[in-house]
Amino acid sequence: MAKLQWGMIGGGEGSQIGPAHRLGAGLDGAFDFAAGALDHRPDEGRAYGQRLGLATDRAYGDWREMLEGERDRADRIDLVTVATPNATHYEITKAFLEAGFNVLCEKPMTMTVEEGEDIVRTAERTGAICAVNYGYSGYSLVRHMKAMIARGDLGKVRLVKAEFAHGHHADAEDADNPRVRWRYDPAQAGVSAQFADCGIHALHMASFVTGQEVHKLSADTVSCIASRELEDDAMVNFRMQDGAVGRLWTSSVAIGRQHGLTLQVFGETGGLRWSQEHPNQLYYMPLNGRLQTIERGEANLSPEADRTTRVTIGHAEGMPLAFANIYSDLAEAIRARKEGRAMDPAADHYPRATDGLRSMAAVFAVAESGSKDGAWVDARPPMYR
Repeated sequence: MAKLQWGMIGGGEGSQIGPAHRLGAGLDGAFDFAAGALDHRPDEGRAYGQRLGLATDRAYGDWREMLEGERDRADRIDLVTVATPNATHYEITKAFLEAGFNVLCEKPMTMTVEEGEDIVRTAERTGAICAVNYGYSGYSLVRHMKAMIARGDLGKVRLVKAEFAHGHHADAEDADNPRVRWRYDPAQAGVSAQFADCGIHALHMASFVTGQEVHKLSADTVSCIASRELEDDAMVNFRMQDGAVGRLWTSSVAIGRQHGLTLQVFGETGGLRWSQEHPNQLYYMPLNGRLQTIERGEANLSPEADRTTRVTIGHAEGMPLAFANIYSDLAEAIRARKEGRAMDPAADHYPRATDGLRSMAAVFAVAESGSKDGAWVDARPPMYR
């Protein structure tokens, strides 16, 4: 089977996220890294792309050059990943969608709800795939959580508790560190810092595994370091469409927490608990039963879990392999469209533009609620109300 052609914008040398995408896209042999505009400095981007093996004429200086260079090629890319600074996501994603390219955009997909709605409508109008990299939803046992809840193992979901807390921005002496400062600057980050950066991952995962969207929320936000204009800690209460109650804590000043993405779901007949720092174990407690440890890779899990496990039981699987599952989903979606067939249901779990839109609506809802002393506000995008 011929490989699909893949390109990347951003993710250049020294990038935190670039290597994870390149590892994820290449793991299954479905994509060939064929084109890139990897740096905001054209010469450095071209040189780095060529060192990674790109042909000279497909190592581009910027995204506009890449769009024009790829648009009319017979072997043009089948998917482009946008891994640039947040404020550029909308313009680049929209331009490539308009040209008929499938896009995987890093989160947040846009900086405003209106931009998010425009991206959703553009993808619908052009027929191109627009996915958003909520990459943690690619973990095998997260997929199994979703399958267990969908088949009724927990009964009706009552309560969801989500966290994404770390302490890596807790040092007030880092106020002028450029790698930290921009995250709390409204001109560069928008209306939210910590919730828009990490909280939306936890919120997306809550919706992903339960199959319920967030309808309204109440938020308490604070800047624990007084010099920051945007929040570095937030506690969010939310209500979901089928009645589930949600609690979400996100923080960047929780000293001692390293990554801190955890999810617990409690239903009428059971509960589940999973942590990204220990992704090989999922804990399940049936009502009036004993605590069970579900190991990634063991027999008789769901098709969704079986499809997304990569190495034998007992060996660690990490973030790049979760990313690989997102890319595997997208490869299946692209091939299904090319071949005019239905997509494999076990692969139909990649985060859509609609997920990016709902997350951005939640970001603005948290900012609004936080400014109103925790008043309950509608968390849905206007187009879905």
